[in-house]
Amino acid sequence: MRSLLLASIAAAALLSACGPKHNEVDITPAQVQADDDGYNLSRQYEKFAEVKMNPDTSFLTEGERAAVNKIIEASELLSEVYLRQLDVRNPEIRAEIAASDRPDKQLLLDMFDLHFGVCDSLEDGHVFYGDTPCPKGAGFYPADMTKQEFEDWITAHPEDEEAFRSGYTVIRRDGDKLIAVPYSKAYAQWLRPAGKLLREASDLLPTNGQSNRLKRFLRLRSIAFRTDDYFDSEMAWMDLLGNIEVAIGPYEVYDDQLFGYKTAFESFVTVKNPEESKALAKYKDFLKDMEANLPVEDKYKNFDRGFESPIAVTYQVHGGGDNENGVQTIAFNLPNDERVREAKGAKKVILNNVLGAKYDRILAPIGERVLVADQAKLTAKKWMSNNTLFHELSHSLGPGTITVDGVETTVNAQLKELYSGVEEGKADVMGAYNILYMMERGELPIAEKEAYLATYFTGKFRSMRFGTGAAHAKGAAYQYNYFRDAGAVEWLPEQERFKIDFPKLEQAISDLTGEIVRLQGDGNYGAVKVFLDEYLPLDAEAKIVIGHLDDIPYDIRPIYPDKI
Repeated sequence: MRSLLLASIAAAALLSACGPKHNEVDITPAQVQADDDGYNLSRQYEKFAEVKMNPDTSFLTEGERAAVNKIIEASELLSEVYLRQLDVRNPEIRAEIAASDRPDKQLLLDMFDLHFGVCDSLEDGHVFYGDTPCPKGAGFYPADMTKQEFEDWITAHPEDEEAFRSGYTVIRRDGDKLIAVPYSKAYAQWLRPAGKLLREASDLLPTNGQSNRLKRFLRLRSIAFRTDDYFDSEMAWMDLLGNIEVAIGPYEVYDDQLFGYKTAFESFVTVKNPEESKALAKYKDFLKDMEANLPVEDKYKNFDRGFESPIAVTYQVHGGGDNENGVQTIAFNLPNDERVREAKGAKKVILNNVLGAKYDRILAPIGERVLVADQAKLTAKKWMSNNTLFHELSHSLGPGTITVDGVETTVNAQLKELYSGVEEGKADVMGAYNILYMMERGELPIAEKEAYLATYFTGKFRSMRFGTGAAHAKGAAYQYNYFRDAGAVEWLPEQERFKIDFPKLEQAISDLTGEIVRLQGDGNYGAVKVFLDEYLPLDAEAKIVIGHLDDIPYDIRPIYPDKI
């Protein structure tokens, strides 16, 4: 799971057209300055503020540094995979842009590399080159396949159901048939050399207690790239210690907007701050208490998941794949495999350098446009950091494996494409609920409650700016609308700002946490859809505030060194 959205710019070399040619694509260039609906390509690109990242890696040994550089090479190969996962046409589209003589060619290439394709992720997939809408199922399914066709095939061929719903297959046409192709076969051209690089990285690491854990993970992950069985390597990833924290593989399902089944490849290459990690690690010891404290009936509480949940505060030195697409991730909570989560919990990784850059460039100035002056000055970076941590902790709480009509299943399987938006909102509001709980217990300063709540509410607008097509934006939108219905925030038209009623907001946080946990625990797709239909549309006041934010960057484009 991801905190507060996803990735940044990819170097042009990563996204060069390579590999086997797909079917030729007939593309008609779109207007790229200001088209008929007012879309301006230059302005869209400028919404991402460039930030050069130079994380300190001086404490790494020579072997660790060499290993990290091998992992960076592997990450670049995963970017090639992800490019095709978003749309199988992407290499040809980029090649066509690069071969053109358009005066705006470089801008088009920059935008393509930023979004891994011609669909602007800030504008609900607005196509800025060509006139073919980006497929809802990304490149995971045939572009012309409907949900009904998929389900009809499984009904007629039940023996295919497991492979078709697997997170590690793509669906392709074979004549008049649909077939499931394993990732290891579909993307072998990149996964095989990526696995080799991980094995080489493992060999470069020193032999000691901490490095041996990373060595084992890298070797197991290289095997998973060939077998599509990620369980053992996910279990090994939970045990990592030491200076280097790496997540690399297929994880999130946000891009599969048909079903939410298919995982996208990505990479986070980070170095760890052990002192900061130790300072935050105490909160994982409260996970069982947080579960018990959820404002729901006991049947919705989940004590079967593991509660190890290590916490790492890191500094990102490179990314790859889905971690580089558009909006940057500031933290993540992995793995998503419920078997691993029930055995060992999940790991929370904070990307401290990314988070800090976002607060300084985005959240602090947004607060001045969202809240009345005396409340705007309350926002603080420490509470953005704490909110991020507890968002990730809360992904490990609440329903996971559930029983519906006597059949064991998961929340994700039941809610399908609705799951990601609901889950991100759940983690966010439950994270707020748990911060307030920690304040009550004296583990966080209760005197700063209003500062926290001001920072938390302001963060909804940072996410909602991205349009409610994105999972985190959906989660933010339904929180905002719920709080407005509860009277937790008052609109002051003369100032065009909100004023928070802090006691009402605190109560609404508790009420919404309970409602979402029950919806997930019941696994009722129809009930969740009704809830989202009611609480996703933004009101006029939200749109006024978002309109006032246009001169503030939407996100950052971190530029990392090619090697450390």
